[in-house]
Amino acid sequence: MVKKIILGLIAGCLTVSVPSHADVFIAPFGGYSFGGNGLEVLVSDETTTDLEMNEGGSAGLMLGITTNDPGNIYLLFSRHNTDLRQGLLSSEVLTDLDVNYFHLGGTLYFPNGHFKPYITASAGLTQLRPDKQYSSETNLSMGFGGGVAYELTDNVSLFADIRGYATFVNSTGGLFCNETRCVWQIEGDLMWQGQTNIGVAVAF
Repeated sequence: MVKKIILGLIAGCLTVSVPSHADVFIAPFGGYSFGGNGLEVLVSDETTTDLEMNEGGSAGLMLGITTNDPGNIYLLFSRHNTDLRQGLLSSEVLTDLDVNYFHLGGTLYFPNGHFKPYITASAGLTQLRPDKQYSSETNLSMGFGGGVAYELTDNVSLFADIRGYATFVNSTGGLFCNETRCVWQIEGDLMWQGQTNIGVAVAF
């Protein structure tokens, strides 16, 4: 069911009407990532615990084209350099961690003069990259959010938004394995993370 929703969202983005005079745009952004809850793991035969990602800065880039909606379709890359802890209040770092999102998405604007409020949705992959001694984990994910853009010129806009990412983890598999063992066995099915971002979009 989840895979059908993700594939349907991607298909919807690809079938949006693209005008012959569509603008190509590039949009770097920076922000703050928070959350990362939902990684419930088994630490013994009968004991589970929650793993938490430390909050902190993130950065990314969107590359896309405008559509007739008005809106756009885009490819998004976002990275959050963080660490993993047993509970948010713990000071013990279990492993350093890079959280990378690779998404295909679409945006729908509601223009009001120079201001353009919008909603956005995306789907793709989340990559969790721990220390080199452990293997990376890559899972399907979905994103959704809303924000507002302000047109400085016909080709340059400032934007600010908030996005939520839901990553579907394998509840029957291990998390962060090496050659001999997996550090934890996953008990949860869904990991959530939020982002607040500001950026600039330049159209060509």
